[in-house]
Amino acid sequence: MIWWWKGRRITEVVLPGLLAFTLLAAIAHGESVALPGLVTPGGSLLFLMHLTPLIVTGTLAHSLAQRLPEAEHLSVRPVPLCDMALAFFTATASASAAGIVGMVADSSTAFEAARNTLFLTGLMLLAGAVHPQAATVAPVAWVFIAAFAGYRDFRRPWPWAVTLHPAGYLPTFLFCLVVFLGGLIALRHTRRRPTS
Repeated sequence: MIWWWKGRRITEVVLPGLLAFTLLAAIAHGESVALPGLVTPGGSLLFLMHLTPLIVTGTLAHSLAQRLPEAEHLSVRPVPLCDMALAFFTATASASAAGIVGMVADSSTAFEAARNTLFLTGLMLLAGAVHPQAATVAPVAWVFIAAFAGYRDFRRPWPWAVTLHPAGYLPTFLFCLVVFLGGLIALRHTRRRPTS
């Protein structure tokens, strides 16, 4: 499976993405910026940790889009299962790294980033099953729509804006886990076209 590893550019794309995510989580876990609210009269807070999962989804989407059609069609190895394993381990390694930062730094936003990484990865995989180019766009769109329109008022997110919910809220975590698992299942059944 050396060709699969090289074809998915794991060493060149995925591993540096994981490293960048971990470093940013360690450095920026408490940083935030105030944004104007588009729907409500008040503003909203965007923590940099709400953006860090986009590193994971972007690198993973790029990796999964790399195809070696001849080798994949002739391979006796289960390429879709390898892709599922790549998505699973990339997302869970990132979430674990953010969780460790959260424990060491006592940072609730790092725990939110861990949960949001699972959700946004699942969203990316589900969107990619519908259209390959939507895989990169969907998580970015979600994060920014939630940032500008996800608050009822300052610090009170709407129920749909799950990436803004507090880290310890169990229903949100379970929902994010379901989306992640749904994304993995969708990836298993997605027929991808080679990139040009």
